[in-house]
Amino acid sequence: MAAKRLSRRAVLKGLGVSIALPWLEAMAPRLSLATGAAAAAPKRMAFLYVPNGVNMAQWTPRSMGPNFTLPSVLEPLQPFKNDLLVLSGLTCDKARPNGDGPGDHARAMSAYLTGCQAVKTNGANIAVGVSADQIAAQRIGTATRFPSLEIGCEGGRNFGNCDSGYSCAYSHNLSWRNPTTPNPKEVSPRAVFDRLFGSATGPNVALQQQYNQSILDFVLEDAQGLMNQLGSNDRHRLDQYLDSIREVEQRITTATNSNNANNPTLPRPAAGIPSNYRDHIRLHSDLLALAFQCDLTRVATFVYANEGSNRSYRLIEVNDGHHDLSHHQNDANKLSKIAQINRFHMEQFAYLLGKLKDVREGNGNLLDNCMIVYGSGNGDGNRHNHDDLPILLAGKGGGTITTGRHLRYPRETPLTNLFLSMLDRMGVNVPEVGDSTGRLPQLA
Repeated sequence: MAAKRLSRRAVLKGLGVSIALPWLEAMAPRLSLATGAAAAAPKRMAFLYVPNGVNMAQWTPRSMGPNFTLPSVLEPLQPFKNDLLVLSGLTCDKARPNGDGPGDHARAMSAYLTGCQAVKTNGANIAVGVSADQIAAQRIGTATRFPSLEIGCEGGRNFGNCDSGYSCAYSHNLSWRNPTTPNPKEVSPRAVFDRLFGSATGPNVALQQQYNQSILDFVLEDAQGLMNQLGSNDRHRLDQYLDSIREVEQRITTATNSNNANNPTLPRPAAGIPSNYRDHIRLHSDLLALAFQCDLTRVATFVYANEGSNRSYRLIEVNDGHHDLSHHQNDANKLSKIAQINRFHMEQFAYLLGKLKDVREGNGNLLDNCMIVYGSGNGDGNRHNHDDLPILLAGKGGGTITTGRHLRYPRETPLTNLFLSMLDRMGVNVPEVGDSTGRLPQLA
């Protein structure tokens, strides 16, 4: 019997639940009679943000081109060196004061994806610009169930004075739907999971309790029926995918229930926050990878921590606040601790890249079809400079990017030139992004 042909939008269905499918060979279009070529896998883009800059001396490779050595902070990325570009010399000019005085943290995050100068206010009249992710979402978002996904590990608010007269909206939000409307990030892995994969509905308490065991219980019959109609490669892919969903669901339950370990009778929280920061980042990374794998969205932002965050990192024996340490005044001990924090973040980034690279897609892997930017709107947190930013680009953009290199651009090259180039590769052709001056060369 011939293997079943599937629509790219096919889902597994159950009572009140639908689960999107990953890319399967059964979804590949038949060869075009005219060209003899099958349609390419979709491209995805994500922007990961870390606050307070980095220890640049431990970040920047010394040599250019393909024969560079990853410095200590970037060493966790060694398995992905050939999937990576280190981009030096890029500038976020609109994070600078430009006559507005203090407030570098608020401006760093608000200008990062918009390339626009934030209106200095802590009132309701916030305004900055449309972020690069939302430029993409507004043009290609109809191709997927969710136009974009916004996640993070620290909550935020859109009011109050968080940085020298700037609204908290600026330092707590990376994604901006329009100049006056930020897209709040979801910090609960459980809430993200439920948004992506649906939830049981209705008043039946027993049904809700069954759902609280596993969402997959509702689609097992449909999944088994589909398995019987797929080829062996697709059966293996689907089995791995369902195992991944179940594993993430179980880890979310464990991580959120650990917050209530002293009360074992308390039911699982609907939207708990993991107490372990590493678990929190990795659960969101798993969910982002799953969202890209099953083409639920092609655009995402992920904020590891809000700009100016003073989170301590006791899990790696750094008890000082991150923001406090960033004002290091060249103190060797503080710089060492900053490097530890930077390396911890890099280990989590490597975890995400590993998840993406492990997913087979067409003749390559999911990471090949992604463009994942990692960086900060601050360079050295002590100087609050916004030039020569720490920027990484992972993934080959569907074969349009030549990775495995360290590139250095001329001073004052806008960071937004990178985003404009990424949008081109997503099929989103716009004349500019914020303060961009053209496309970023040397990527191909």
